[in-house]
Order: sequence, then structure tokens, then C-alpha cells
Amino acid sequence: MSASEPVRGNAPLQPLALSTGEPAGIAPEITLAAWRRLHARLPFYVLGDADHLAVTAKRLGDDVPIARIERPAEALAAAPRALPVLHRPLPTLPEPGRPRPENAPAVIAAVEEGVAQVMAGEAAALVTNPISKQVLKEGAGFPHPGHTEFLAALVGAPRPVMMLAGGGLRVVPLTIHIPLAEVPAAVTPDLIAQTVRVMDAALRRDLGIIRPRIAVAGLNPHAGEGGHMGREEIEIIAPVLERLRAEGLTLVGPLPADTMFHEAARRGFDAALAMYHDQALIPIKTLAFDSGVNITLGLPFIRTSPDHGTAFDIAGKGIARPDSLVAAMEEAARMAHMRRKRGNGADAG
Repeated sequence: MSASEPVRGNAPLQPLALSTGEPAGIAPEITLAAWRRLHARLPFYVLGDADHLAVTAKRLGDDVPIARIERPAEALAAAPRALPVLHRPLPTLPEPGRPRPENAPAVIAAVEEGVAQVMAGEAAALVTNPISKQVLKEGAGFPHPGHTEFLAALVGAPRPVMMLAGGGLRVVPLTIHIPLAEVPAAVTPDLIAQTVRVMDAALRRDLGIIRPRIAVAGLNPHAGEGGHMGREEIEIIAPVLERLRAEGLTLVGPLPADTMFHEAARRGFDAALAMYHDQALIPIKTLAFDSGVNITLGLPFIRTSPDHGTAFDIAGKGIARPDSLVAAMEEAARMAHMRRKRGNGADAG
């Protein structure tokens, strides 16, 4: 099932939790738009400032009703008629496109509370609105490279894995936010093995794929071309893939990255492992720029998010599209349904 397909009756028994995200970005308006699309079939609630959402709705000329709730369970009854909000006031109501560092602690606290509620079984999954790492660093000394690492630190997860889904493709970058010059040294057998095992376990449990097929990209052009363009494929990637195949995993590769993402090639695998950030994100953003979903694997709870940033440049203009946030919620609901169906609760790895 792709990230673009409808939920079709797989709404969770608990509501989804949605963190507020950066309040000066597009998060408030896409949250309102997502409720418009989903309220009749997929209940969720927002950990955020109810007054700010009401001000945003008024500014946009959108009459989305806001319902303040006291606990997550109340969202199930409230969601069909209004946007449920666990009111967590911001120190300052920001103007669109003009972030205020003093709001950073509230943005962080919304994520922390959402994690606690999902872990306690009060919410089926956590969906996170986009944050600005720069604003969080300025306002609260945020020490993490991003959402993924922050969530892993909150629950002590040893190896979180970022998977992007959309347009019929699921892809994981082995290395993420590091300089390109540092990538070759970071591509190690242990990192590849850990990441592939996490991918395989999540594809089985949360996506219902009985025998996942994982394609693995090479690091060098033409996957090294037999060692003429680099030896990482021969000396590092291929040997670890052989060991993993001996464990029963279904793997292909290392493959040339420039030929593994076209339409016919994508039909041959369920997910792909790329060696670095752009190798993974260029194909997914080409196929699903407005509807891609970021899924964190390797956590003891389900977390998804839209695959875009705060978009300060268009905030408040009423032109932000909620497609990616809607897709993130639908993917979270499907994963929660599958996890409940299989009766399993934590990622391997």
C-alpha cells in the first residue's frame, strides 16, 4: 500500500497526536486544512495554542471551529465537528513568517508531550509538524540535528532510521545530515547492517509486507564499476549484503543509483537504501514533492511527518498545500492499524 492511498476504514482506536510545529511557519494553516480533509474519517488532535489556531483561521478567512479538550480521548467525539486542541499557550503569538525564539520551549514541549501520550497509549501515533532547528537552537539551545534524533533521544532508541515515502517509492538515506566529504568514512558494515535490519522489521510489522525486498544503492558512480570508480561496493557494501542474505533477508545490490529509481526498477523492490542524503531525497522529491511523508523507523512508537519545512516565505498567504501532512496522517493511521492487527509493539534493531 502506498503513502498516497486512502485510509479506507483503518482509522485507529485512539486519535492521532499532532505537534504544533513552528507557529510562524505554515504549520498552523496546513493543520486547519488537514482537519477540513480528514475530520469525517480520521480523528486527530493538536498539541498547541488554540488561540493562535483561531487567529490563523480568521486571518485566512477559514471558519474552522476549534474545540479545546482536556485529554486525548476527547478528540474522538470532538473531531467530526471541530478541530480538537489540547491548549498549550505560546508565550507570544507570532506573525506569519516571523519566528519568535521565545516560543521555542513550547514547540519542544509539544513534541515531548506527544511522545509521552503515544507511549502511554493515549494516542495511536505521533505526527509532527515542521520545526525550525535554527529557531529552537536560538530560543532553547536545541542540541539535536533534527526531529529524528530528538525523538530517539527522548526514548533512548539506539538507531533511528529516516524513511521517506511517496509516489510509489520508499527510500532510506544511510547517512543524513553530514557533509558529503564525510560520507565514505561513515559508510560502514555495521551501519548498513543495523539500518537494513530496522528497515526489514518495520516493513514486515508496520506495513504488512511479509517478505520485504530491499534494494541497496552503491556509493560511487555506476556502483564503482568493478572497482574502477571506487572500491566501497566491493570491500564494504557487497560483503555485508551477503551476510544479511544468509540471515534470510531479501536484498538486491549494490546497484548504480542512477538507474534504480525509474518506474520499472521501482517495481522490483519494496524499499531502497541510499548511501547519502541527496541520493535518497532527489528521487523522492521528484516523485512526491508535495505529498512525501517522513517516517521514523526504529522507535517504540509510530511517528510520521510531512516531508517539507516551515516555509516561512509563504506562511500566512493561504497558499500552503496540506497534501504532505494529510499523507503523513493517513500513513500513521495505516501503520497503527497494522501494528494493532499484528499485535506487535517495537521495532527490531
